[in-house]
Parts: sequence; C-alpha cells; structure tokens
Amino acid sequence: MSHYEAPIREPLVLGNKSYHDITEDIAKPIEGKANKNWYIAFYISLAAMLWGFGCIFYTVGTGIGVWGLSKNIGWAWDITNFVWWVGIGHAGTLISAVLLLFRQKWRMAINRSAEAMTIFAVFQAGLFPIIHMGRPWNGYWVLPIPNQFGSLWVNFNSPLLWDVFAISTYLSVSLVFWWTGLLPDFATIRDRAVKPFQKKIYSLLSFGWSGRAKDWQRFEEVSLVLAGLATPLVLSVHTIVSMDFATSINPGWHSTIFPPYFVAGAIFSGFAMVQTLLGIMRKVTNMEAYITRLHVEYMNIVIIVTGGIVAVAYATEFFIAWYTGSPYEYYTYLSIGAETGPYGWAFWSLLICNIFTPQLLWIKKIRRSFIWSFIISIVINIGMWFERFDIIAIVLSKGHLPSTWWRFEPTFVDVGIFIGTIGFFFVLFLLYARTFPVIPIAEMKTILKSSGENYKKQRDGISTSQVEDNNTING
Repeated sequence: MSHYEAPIREPLVLGNKSYHDITEDIAKPIEGKANKNWYIAFYISLAAMLWGFGCIFYTVGTGIGVWGLSKNIGWAWDITNFVWWVGIGHAGTLISAVLLLFRQKWRMAINRSAEAMTIFAVFQAGLFPIIHMGRPWNGYWVLPIPNQFGSLWVNFNSPLLWDVFAISTYLSVSLVFWWTGLLPDFATIRDRAVKPFQKKIYSLLSFGWSGRAKDWQRFEEVSLVLAGLATPLVLSVHTIVSMDFATSINPGWHSTIFPPYFVAGAIFSGFAMVQTLLGIMRKVTNMEAYITRLHVEYMNIVIIVTGGIVAVAYATEFFIAWYTGSPYEYYTYLSIGAETGPYGWAFWSLLICNIFTPQLLWIKKIRRSFIWSFIISIVINIGMWFERFDIIAIVLSKGHLPSTWWRFEPTFVDVGIFIGTIGFFFVLFLLYARTFPVIPIAEMKTILKSSGENYKKQRDGISTSQVEDNNTING
C-alpha cells in the first residue's frame, strides 16, 4: 500500500498522532471510567426501553386490540417501524462492504459503528413482526421445519416468508463481518488488560488471535469474501421488504418502482442515522481527531445522491397516480388526494423532511458543519419514518369500497413500543461504545502514514524544500 497521498487531500487523522496514540485513544473508553454524558444518555435510553418492554408485555398479554388497528388497517405502526429499522441498518453494510471493495480510506473511522448500528437496528426490526403475530410463542412457524401438523409447509410464494430469509441472512452475514473486523482489536485490548477477568473475556472474544502474518493474510481474505457476499445483500434485503407491498394488488402499492426506490431510501436513512450516532459518539468517547469534517462531508454527499434518487421516485409516483386517471390511484400515498386528505400533514412532513431539507447539503458550509449535519440527519430520519407511515396508513385507509374506509389513530401502546425500541437501540449502542473498540485500531494505523495530519505536513515540508533546492541549483 502506498504511503503517499496527494497533498491537496485533507488528512483523515487530525493532530500529532503516533501509532501508540491511536491505541491509547481508542482503548480509553473501554479501560477508563465512563463520563457523565454517557450515564445521562444511558439512563434516558434505559427508561425508554423499559417503558417499551412494558407495552410489549401488555400487548402480548391482552392482544393486538390494544393497538390502533382495525379489520381494514391490519398493518400500521408496527410494520412502519419494521421497515424503518431495516432501512437504518443498510448504511452499515454499505460502508463496510461496498467501500471496502472500492478501497475507500475514509470508511476506516466509521465502519465499526455503522456495522454495530446495522446489527442493533435489525434486532429492533425483528421484534415487530414477532409481536405482530399476536402469538409470539408460535413464531417458529415461519421456519420451514418438520412440525406437529404432518407435512405442512410454509407458503414459499409469500413475500413475508422471503422477508424471514432475507433478514436472518442479513443479520448473520453482518454479524460475522462485524466480528471478523473486531478480532485484531479484541486481541489488542486483551494484551493491554490489567484485570484477570477482563483479560479472560477478551481472550475468548478474540478467538486466539496472535497477530502472525498468517492471521493477517486470512483476515484480509475473509474480509474481502464477506464484503463480496454482503454487497448483494445491500440490494436484496430492502428489495424483498419492498415486495411485501409491490406484490400486492392495492393501488399505490402495486408498483414496479418500489425495489430500487426502497433500496435508495434505505441507504439515505441509514447514512442519516450514522451521522446522528457519530455526532453523539464523537463527544461521548472523545474521538474528534478520528471522525473529522471530511468524514461528515463524504457521508453528506452519499445522502445528497440517494436523496436525489428518492426525490425522483416520489415525483414518478405522484405523476403516475395522476396520469393513470384511475379514481383509486387518487388516494395513494403520493397523490393529490393524500395532499388534501386527512393525512395531509403526514404527506407534507414527508416532502419537507426528505426532499427539501437535504438540499441544504449542497451548501459547503452546511455540508461540513457537525451541528447542521446532526440536525439534518435527524430531520431525514423523521421524514423516512413518515414515508413508511404514508405508504402503509394512507394506502390502507382508502380501499376500493368506501364502506371499508378508516382512519388510523395510534394508541399509547403503539407509541410506547416504538419509543421502547429507540431506547433499546441506544442502550445497546452505548454499551457497545464502552466495551468494544468503536474505531478499528488496526485499520486506522494502516492509513496513519498516508492520511495522518503530521505525516502529510512533514512530506509537504520535504517536497517544498526539495523544490527550493532544485530552483537554487537550476538558478
């Protein structure tokens, strides 16, 4: 790997960092005491999580009737939240797999947290279909396994079953990918550990990593193979989620544009969530030198591109709903009927958050600002939640028969479970930030000489003095 990089490129590691400093900085949150901010964030998240679990127990004990569902709107908040969480998980795999294949150096500082985010988000997503069954103890019926009903098979024609396979594959590949990257770092922590118990735990977690050349060779090979496997998953998982809608015959759902549009939307919301989390994590774990304005800018560029694709998809949907001239299409989630109907507020929230707000990122000052990126990322995720809500609630509220029309109103249990999953997600993430190296130590060291600020300055100094010498000789 070349140690040189064009001087015009900005450094990815700020300050006068050495190899030892990288290890010290990244190991500090694990080996030291948590700061006050961490405890505040943790207790708020824990309270939200416990409230959510209370609502889940209430739902299972009483029945799905405690949600705001009716016989017409059988999917509502729960499937909205399911699709939202699966979408958030997408950026992790994209950053790790696709950017690894493209040899992008800026992924180093953010890939670990993005992968952790993927796994924790898929956990939250998986909760919703299970509690939506109403009888979660029969959840294993979705698996094609021998059962007490003779030769009763699951329905392989159902996109809901494809979902089960897609998401379980996604979770397992992401988990293996994440853990493989963690092995050398766990070994570093193991070797630095002072307490015998901590040493024992990290010895188990690092699977006997010894740092021989053979270990590194296998590590590189396995990472590449897993990246190759995970790349199609970025496309396939959300395509299958979109088929839950696109293979039905409801006006507004029955649409061939759904798979690419859902994938772009997933990457869009996923990168927004990475921005939100890294904004918090930079402060909580003092990683300002490693997560720089350049990382924020590159992620914002991805958000602009995927946001553009989503905007084109919205325009297409809106146009087609009008162009068909079908009265049923008049009430789909992106139509004049939706804009002026009882869900007008949700329609406008979607457009403002997902189309208008990201356009601010064209301005370089905003694109490179931590505060603005943090605010815009939260707005985008609110908008992406509304997109899923609109697709489900607006389309189902107006069926073919006016007698089936119904307005969905969430109950406190719906809201409670959703807030609970957000709390659960942050509890997992905050615990991860205290026990796992949040930035890959080994990988950051590979880019220190090429992209570290002090090394770039030294090289720049050498090259300018060489130019001056040459001028003197030639003069």
